[in-house]
Amino acid sequence: MAVEIIDIHVHNDEANSSAMRGQIVQGLLRPSGEKTLPTMLLYDERGLRLYDDITTKAPEYYLFSAEEEILKTKADEIVGVMHGTSGVVDGEIVLELGAGSLRKTSHVLLGLSHLVQAPSDNHRSPPITYFALDLEKRELERTLGEIAMSDIGKNLDGKVATKGMWGTYDDGLKYVENSGLHIATATERLSKLPTKSRDSSPLSSVSDSSDSRSRSQDDTVSSPPSTPNDVQPPLHILFLGSSLGNFDRNEGRNFLRSLPLRPGSTDTILLGLDHDNDQLMIEKAYNDSQNCTKEFIMNGLKAAGRALGDESLFDEDKWDYVNRYDPETRRHEAFYRSKSAHAIQVPSTGEKVPFLENELIKVEHSVKFSESDIYNLFSESNLRPIQRWMDSDKKYSLWLLERPAFIFPLLSSPHACNTSGELVPQKKCSTSPFGVPSPQEWENLWAAWDCITLRMIPPSMLYQKPIDLRHICLFYLGHIPAFLDIHLSKLLQEPHTEPEHFKDIFERGIDPNVDDPTQCHSHSEVPTEDEDWPTLSAILQFKARVRSRLLQIYDDVDTGKRTLTRKMGRVLWMTYEHEAMHAETLLYMLMQRAGSGTLPPPGFAVPEWTSLASYWDSLPVPDESTVTLGPAKVVLGHDDNESEDDVASNVKNHEFGWDNEHPKREVEVAEFRIEWRPVTNGQFYEVYRKDDKSAFTLPASWVEKDGEFQVRTLYGPVPMKIAQHWPIITSYDNLSTYAIVKGGRIPTEPELLLFYDKFDCGYEGGANVGFRNWHPIPATTGTNKGAGAGHNGGVWEWTSTLFDKYEGFVPSKLYPGYSMDFFDGAHQVVIGGSYVTVPRLTERRSVRNWYQRNYPFPWVGGRVAYDV
Repeated sequence: MAVEIIDIHVHNDEANSSAMRGQIVQGLLRPSGEKTLPTMLLYDERGLRLYDDITTKAPEYYLFSAEEEILKTKADEIVGVMHGTSGVVDGEIVLELGAGSLRKTSHVLLGLSHLVQAPSDNHRSPPITYFALDLEKRELERTLGEIAMSDIGKNLDGKVATKGMWGTYDDGLKYVENSGLHIATATERLSKLPTKSRDSSPLSSVSDSSDSRSRSQDDTVSSPPSTPNDVQPPLHILFLGSSLGNFDRNEGRNFLRSLPLRPGSTDTILLGLDHDNDQLMIEKAYNDSQNCTKEFIMNGLKAAGRALGDESLFDEDKWDYVNRYDPETRRHEAFYRSKSAHAIQVPSTGEKVPFLENELIKVEHSVKFSESDIYNLFSESNLRPIQRWMDSDKKYSLWLLERPAFIFPLLSSPHACNTSGELVPQKKCSTSPFGVPSPQEWENLWAAWDCITLRMIPPSMLYQKPIDLRHICLFYLGHIPAFLDIHLSKLLQEPHTEPEHFKDIFERGIDPNVDDPTQCHSHSEVPTEDEDWPTLSAILQFKARVRSRLLQIYDDVDTGKRTLTRKMGRVLWMTYEHEAMHAETLLYMLMQRAGSGTLPPPGFAVPEWTSLASYWDSLPVPDESTVTLGPAKVVLGHDDNESEDDVASNVKNHEFGWDNEHPKREVEVAEFRIEWRPVTNGQFYEVYRKDDKSAFTLPASWVEKDGEFQVRTLYGPVPMKIAQHWPIITSYDNLSTYAIVKGGRIPTEPELLLFYDKFDCGYEGGANVGFRNWHPIPATTGTNKGAGAGHNGGVWEWTSTLFDKYEGFVPSKLYPGYSMDFFDGAHQVVIGGSYVTVPRLTERRSVRNWYQRNYPFPWVGGRVAYDV
């Protein structure tokens, strides 16, 4: 049976050949020390076969064997996680970029066939079509033909169709977007849905134009589609072999960002990445004892000569192969070294190209990835990890990634995520990452807020309190725009956005200032009957008008109608962080109802808990459980004098913060020991189970069912064996008792800050904050020996420091009671951030949060410290 190969070249053969000749000549005519040849030359038909020799005859080349080990042992698991809860969807596409020999891919294909319940008949195409994309047509024909004739091919029959794409990466991606394989963007996908079913949200389909008071009409929700696959089947991209390493870091980000994966869909990419391993190991991998790599590289000279018109143009006796790895830049490079001074003459132009003795021509590089590199790459590529698999020696990783409904890029990023889940250029208003938020940052935050409020709260929960001592869910939908509107009105000295009565209902939590009519009191009465609340539709309309009012300020600054002052910047900063904090508050409320009301986060893959738990169980633990720190001086807080706002002109580079962060101050810390990791669910369970339970209360993050404990998540409760390595989330009183049982105590705020300063990896290092996950994960310590940066698994952490007034504290004029109202001797300082805390809060070192010691619900854990 003939193998179907699609020619997807954008340009004809002559145009491609001309372009290649141009790249070769241009690279060779560069100054000495800068000469290059295109890497693509290595992958002609003979080069692909020589690369196969590297993978089969060169044991030093660990990348192939490590990736093959993962796929041999985990392929069924990987494709199962790839397909999530939806399973195989008829018409789905699996596209491999740079397919090569298909030796590793055969395990993926076999795994895909296991997912298909029954083969299709002769009148129907298989539900899955696999496309192998590569540069050489004859190699595609050979490798796909071998698959078809093998036992694997028999298993694929009627389940997975295999076809080839002949062309480059860019050709393939353009073909996917512009041909019959076109994958619609999120906007296009939604536009094809019926008007009342354009979102999987239970609330976002409510009309924004109706002001009806009839709840039977106003809050009725039409039945949403079950998955985005109602419009387009999913696209799954395979990019294996650490091929991304052949790009420069910025090029790699741009390439991944360009992939046609729909935000918030079930599209995925399976990506292979090499770790920043030992220098000698890496250099041997690319210069093996059997000289397989050397032969592969030297074949590129023949390909270069052939492209220029004479295959023997480069005399191989005059060239050698050398390679080197730079641990600082985590980059391996391969070169041709001229053994002697000589020259070649380009056949087509007659131009001479001289080479000096020992001159190097770079032909290939391979970038390696530290943990920090990996998470930076994903954040800047608009990708979110679903799951990771490593080989047994922890030298190499396969990552399954998705393009989520929204993402928080790095604080240093030139991009932000818009409300459609796409990265857009960010027009920054401040040189400080903790200064005035950009309008695109607001859109980023609104994407998160709307996901939570409009897509995770079913209509049945709108008028309910998920936990005691809090308002009904509907209150928070109105409170956020009301808070913003009140402060914009005060700033601009303008009337409130209509309807005026919203201010009276949703003002609670804004502190008193009786001399200022635009500031409302904190004792406003909220309705006690459902029918007395504004309708959801009216609230959404109000929110839209207030958001528009906010964005108009940015437009006015751009056009010169208004000047961005520090007072204006403080209002924009404060209202932004207020909304971010309320998103977290609302989520820990909603988690108490997850599984029996709250809907899982839409536009994000549902975790495959069993598979994840297996990976978590395999993670190394530190050799020592504690580290000794101090004595040391620790700086607390930062300088942010609000009283200077009316006269200060440095709004562009100013760092804003809440009143309890100012001023900067220094304290002494004595020597102490502290646990590398926060207390886990499993550790707490062992003490809770064995010791006097009267000393503890059951953590609100746990559920007891049939004598067994489960841990709450936004996807519903999961068994303790799944969550045993996660940091425990519970009250200060519980953790303090645990610490005493273990012979220790809860660390002070300066002690914990000292630990963070030395060992916390932060958002850019891969910390579980900023919606990277919607659940905790096991904490890390950077390395098995604990000598490196890690993260705490995604929780705020308790300190034994009382939240109280200190020398130099001045209450905020803009929000007088923000901190001062809680200086009551009952609240403890917590620092850090949780998995749903936005990066600008988790990364500002001076941020301090607080909760009552016996409060059971916040996402706060803790670790044990010991006196020395």
